[in-house]
Amino acid sequence: DLLSDMRHYWPDVLHSSLNRTQFWKHEWEKHGTCAATLEVLNSQRKYFGKALELYQHVDLNSCLLKAGIKPSSSYYQMTAIKEALTRFYGVTPKIQCLPPEEGEKAQTIGQIEFCFTKELQLRNCTVTGESNLMQADLTIGTEELSVCSDALPTYYPSQV
Repeated sequence: DLLSDMRHYWPDVLHSSLNRTQFWKHEWEKHGTCAATLEVLNSQRKYFGKALELYQHVDLNSCLLKAGIKPSSSYYQMTAIKEALTRFYGVTPKIQCLPPEEGEKAQTIGQIEFCFTKELQLRNCTVTGESNLMQADLTIGTEELSVCSDALPTYYPSQV
């Protein structure tokens, strides 16, 4: 019963819609099974349902729009995006990008990640001395997402 909302709010931006269930399978196997130690997340239904609920609560697009950052063909400075999110939410998110394609100058936002405590309260994603797991690049298929560079112009795509 969550599939319609998942297709809309949790798309796989790197693969065709045919592979979408593989993406969600990956999310469950890598993150959901770990999160399932908490009763509130101890099934696929609860995990994906809570993720969708948190997504609606966080509402990234509204936050970025209030800061004048909107999906478009314009480029933004990564520091401006980070500052807007940190100012609005009071925590530091982890933003991952696709590197510039050959001949291009801008990176493309691929994922904005917020971190939560076991009580599902927002917390900083970057913590001094955190494990390398949090800083690891995410490889999905042949595309690589990595922590965005503050030095490169950043594209916030309007279509995925």
